[in-house]
Amino acid sequence: MNAGDRVRVERAAQTYEGVLLPSSTPEHLVVKLDGGYNVGIDREDASVDVLESDVYDVESAQDEQSQSAIEFDDDLPTVSLISTGGTIASTVDYRTGAVTAQFDAEDVLRAVPDLAGMANYRGRVVANILSENMTPAVWQDLAQAVHEEIEAGADGIVVMHGTDTMQYSASALSFMLDTPVPIVFTGSQRSADRPSSDNVMNAVSAVEAATSDCAEVLVCMHADESDDRCALHRGTRVRKNHTSRRDAFETVGAKPLGEVDYDIDGESTVTFHREYAERDAVDLALHDDIETDVELLKFSPGMDPSLLEAAAEDSEGIVIEGTGLGHVNTDWIGTIEELDIPLVMTSQCLEGRVCDRVYDTGRDLLDAGVIEGEDMLPGTAKVKLMWTLANSDDVADTMQEPLAGEIQQRSTPWL
Repeated sequence: MNAGDRVRVERAAQTYEGVLLPSSTPEHLVVKLDGGYNVGIDREDASVDVLESDVYDVESAQDEQSQSAIEFDDDLPTVSLISTGGTIASTVDYRTGAVTAQFDAEDVLRAVPDLAGMANYRGRVVANILSENMTPAVWQDLAQAVHEEIEAGADGIVVMHGTDTMQYSASALSFMLDTPVPIVFTGSQRSADRPSSDNVMNAVSAVEAATSDCAEVLVCMHADESDDRCALHRGTRVRKNHTSRRDAFETVGAKPLGEVDYDIDGESTVTFHREYAERDAVDLALHDDIETDVELLKFSPGMDPSLLEAAAEDSEGIVIEGTGLGHVNTDWIGTIEELDIPLVMTSQCLEGRVCDRVYDTGRDLLDAGVIEGEDMLPGTAKVKLMWTLANSDDVADTMQEPLAGEIQQRSTPWL
């Protein structure tokens, strides 16, 4: 049997049928199943029947992947593809059958060939980390890289990022950069070797958004479970609300800022539903100083105020996720009064805004010095407080001033 043969493998009362792929070790077989997934099988005690020879030319596929050429077209915009990690630019490594991350511009075009002809591309790697390992230092590196790419003439930026903490990074760049061009975050909920992967549609839609007239930080991900639309979320108003669905991301408190109607034949269109910052409306500027010693603390019933004291011990500021209109247990108020750092109150509710003027507890919190976080998402409020502590002399006023669409003027029904 050879790589590219269709085989049936039986081992430990399990039967696997598919195309044999090259394996990196002699001890294992790698089979691509009919459903699109790869499976590794221990050769020991496995029986293999070749059902059909040479049904797939693996060597040619490898040769095709090793070839790449990016031709510059003066009539096309230039988009910088910046990677921090994640699965969107992943491809199958035929040596191992595994999904591997590939991150320069040529690799991205090999992984997502549909991008060819849409723009001229430059590729840049800022980090190659899992999304949960993102740090404020990488936010700063990313902001500096985006600034350099725009200075060098990029007409738009696409940031490829793992989905779990994408909303934090998008918020960070929203505050760190005054941008004259679109900065579009995108990712993939499902890897490239899965038949339901969302990497192609998300990447193509992100490039469409990056060449649009909306010069804001956006998150571009599936709008629904179908492969027909991507939503464009403002970077400071977006939240990942599902662990695995392709349409995991939602704009909180409003409809998405816009959408991309995806056309597999290359006729995708970008539409916006509300006002946005237009291309070239501001000069490029970088404000990437941040205070990293900021905590986000979620209040729950029975929570001891000593946890607040512990969080404040080495912190320069704290964001509290309170209940309802922005409340914590009244036993916390004395502790809050004693703390000499900014405390910003947000709500655990997904919709609505903080208002600590309705109930006694809220009024006592205001008297204790708590800053109302309006309708900011708790994660966004943390990022903004980190940025504000390093860039403003009046933390309370700046936290309550809308800077990048993070605060909506009114909380009204939008359906």
